[in-house]
Amino acid sequence: MITMIVIKTNEEIMKMKKAGEILAACHRDLRTFIRPGITTKAIDDYVEQFLKEQGAIPEQKGYHGYPFATCTSVNDVICHGFPGQTVLTEGDIVTVDMVVNLDGWLADSAWSYAVGNISEASKKLLEVTKESLYKGIEQAVVGNRIGDISHAVQVYAEAHGYSVVRDFIGHGIGQKMHEEPQVPHYGPPNRGTRLKAGMVLTIEPMLNTGKYHSKIDQDGWTARTADGGLSAQYEHTLAITEDGPIILTAQ
Repeated sequence: MITMIVIKTNEEIMKMKKAGEILAACHRDLRTFIRPGITTKAIDDYVEQFLKEQGAIPEQKGYHGYPFATCTSVNDVICHGFPGQTVLTEGDIVTVDMVVNLDGWLADSAWSYAVGNISEASKKLLEVTKESLYKGIEQAVVGNRIGDISHAVQVYAEAHGYSVVRDFIGHGIGQKMHEEPQVPHYGPPNRGTRLKAGMVLTIEPMLNTGKYHSKIDQDGWTARTADGGLSAQYEHTLAITEDGPIILTAQ
């Protein structure tokens, strides 16, 4: 099977970077906005208003019928959590995932946040998950393969005692939210698509404290850890260039 990978020009990458800058600014604001006592719907409303004020659109809203501007995933929710009347409490962790559309070009980034003071175990999960993202980004260079990214994430995560979610993976992105190539966060090195300058993709590892298996809620979207363990996620959109990866959603 031949997969069609859309190579972006430098000009197109810069358009995506502008979307990424808005997204990153929103995540920076969420650092202080997220606190005990607020609802996940309040987070979603905040993000939607922020993007509107910047002239951007929340690309997730309406995607296959998804009704919100963000995914807000609390504690054992891996991804695609529905914003709602869930009140965040001291010690929770919450992942906020959003895709920003600016003038038809997209950027995608998820970030996990501590709600108030969290346990040392939760802090370690967040730290290792974030670092596993950057271990993957280090391998996102011209001439490497997708599997080199995947392997770097898995080795780092498992060395620290965490499992890597299999059911949800990174992807190419541009004027569509999901493009080729697919970017798993597990598997052997030196496999898969060869990386070329002009590719733009997401790396978005989700790490669990228990096993990697997931289950889907009745809403058809919300994915949870099957064993009730905690889950965290960090995601950047990045461009592959001859000079190394450029993170388009850098905070």
